[in-house]
Amino acid sequence: MTHVTKTAGTTTETVETDAGTARITWHAAKKARLVLAVSHGAGGGIEARDLKALAEVLPAHGVTVARVEQPWRVAGKKLAPAPKTLDTGWRGLWPALTRPGLPVVSGGRSAGARVACRTATELGAHAVLALSFPLHPPGKPEKSRAEELLGSGVPTLVVQGGNDPFGKPEEFPEGPYRLVEVPYGDHGFAVPKRAEISQDEAVAVITDAVVEWTGSLG
Repeated sequence: MTHVTKTAGTTTETVETDAGTARITWHAAKKARLVLAVSHGAGGGIEARDLKALAEVLPAHGVTVARVEQPWRVAGKKLAPAPKTLDTGWRGLWPALTRPGLPVVSGGRSAGARVACRTATELGAHAVLALSFPLHPPGKPEKSRAEELLGSGVPTLVVQGGNDPFGKPEEFPEGPYRLVEVPYGDHGFAVPKRAEISQDEAVAVITDAVVEWTGSLG
């Protein structure tokens, strides 16, 4: 059972999953060749600056963007459930994401990036976009989640803030993925006022990298 509402430029759809009701906000490209599905982190929603910017910029480049709200978020809960439950929600959404009949790039920020990496091969994702991949909990580099990233099994782009306490770019291991650094950016890609780049320029680093990378995907 899905429920669809339309407003200017976007379509919002609810999808029932085994983890509860999820929601997709579609930003359609006129001549789409890819779908980029992106979900939020464990503490925020789809209004995160990177997810909003991608939804505004990518459709003009032939990429339909689907911003995905996990069931816990739709239900109004403050804290994300266990990773297994997040993966269940993502699996339940996948048929709706593939319905346009286009290759789907599985993506997300923070916890959403982990979900995308863990499920990419199983779901047949075309590629993975990992925004602010939480390589380790802040201050605990020994608790590495590198295996999830390295195990995605598909072309992967990591976009990471230069000052992300969950893992700075130089902490990432060598592997079969591309990494783009957002200078001065924290886990939410916010840059301090004293930084040499503005907040708008920092966001443009993200969107430019994703435009170029999605353009390179076969």
